[in-house]
Amino acid sequence: MRTAVICAGGPIDELANFEPFRISEHVIFIGADKGAIYLLKEGIQPNVAVGDFDSLSQGELSELKERVESVIVAPAEKNETDTDLAIAESLHYNPDHILLTGVTGGRLDHFMAVLNSVYRFQKNNPSIQFTIRNKWNEMKLLTPGITPLTKDQQFPFVSFFAFQGSVEHVTLTGMKYNVCDELIEMGNSRFTSNEVLDEHGSISFTSGICLLIRSSDQ
Repeated sequence: MRTAVICAGGPIDELANFEPFRISEHVIFIGADKGAIYLLKEGIQPNVAVGDFDSLSQGELSELKERVESVIVAPAEKNETDTDLAIAESLHYNPDHILLTGVTGGRLDHFMAVLNSVYRFQKNNPSIQFTIRNKWNEMKLLTPGITPLTKDQQFPFVSFFAFQGSVEHVTLTGMKYNVCDELIEMGNSRFTSNEVLDEHGSISFTSGICLLIRSSDQ
């Protein structure tokens, strides 16, 4: 599986653990704005850095241009966010999985922009799995069908929310709270904080977009 890891410039203490990706030759690292500096601080060489870099000092930008082979500088006044540009750039590498980190902390308007961008890119690229991750949470947008769910000690708590309309004919298996042929409506919090008890569980539904959040208490 070819993975593109996009690191944006949110608070550095919220970043996902990069260790599982360092050892794979099938991973592309892309820094969005200050996220490129974060990757360098982690000892990771970005394949690409993209953004308007308005959050960088002149010294940081000079360092970036010296150390990263491909630096794409966008104008400060643009319709796309830096994360949008990074996602679009990642598609050139034909990934099977795009993971975003550094996007959930700090400004909530930036986080909502990322969530809506992921929704748009996911709809336009259904064969690619998009994941948003920080130290304590992992988020995915699920489309109709069956999605396997496995036990995960890092993120044991599993919640489901309707995103962009109702999620219909929901069935959960292998969970602490199983359901059959249920409806998740916008504004419904009933499906919060479930757990996968069996080695393999699943969620299936027939229509709508489901926001899956896996979380840790730590």
